Amino acid sequence: MTYSGAILAGGKSRRFGQDKARFVWQEKTLMEWGLEALSGASERFIVANQPYPEFAVRVYADRIPGGDSLSGLHSALSYAQNDWVAVAACDLPFLTQGYWDFLWRCVGTYQAVAGVGPTGFPEPLAAFYHRSLLPEIEARLERGELKLQAVLRAARTLYVPWSKLEPRFGPRLYTNVNTPGDL
Repeated sequence: MTYSGAILAGGKSRRFGQDKARFVWQEKTLMEWGLEALSGASERFIVANQPYPEFAVRVYADRIPGGDSLSGLHSALSYAQNDWVAVAACDLPFLTQGYWDFLWRCVGTYQAVAGVGPTGFPEPLAAFYHRSLLPEIEARLERGELKLQAVLRAARTLYVPWSKLEPRFGPRLYTNVNTPGDL
């Protein structure tokens, strides 16, 4: 069994002031950090509403636009060659291949596997999702219910506690980069 890896890069980067995906930090773009972390996937691709030819992976637009990150998740599950997809936001540069390997070992019979951050909330944009969630996601998009947390609650989800993640991957694991100063 194997999985696909999808980087969501559909945001407008308003607070950041430039395209986050192309921002260079420690000699790599944030997109390159994300793609490198997903190097254990059998395929990697980007879900974005603009081209990213410099990253040499396929780029898909949202199949159902206007649903924010939920549209990106829907597209990732729709386009993936595998039933399981590791879905990451492009602005989480502290995710590593070790992180994805760790979560991948947990999938079992669940529909989703998500880590819980230090504040007690799951991180839905650094999680595994199974293709069987597509009908649930499509129904939510039709109703305008766009919260990813609600998808995790509706699914058979394994929540990996922060106490198991932080010692392995460090306190910045889920640092979401909204400004260059966050790095």
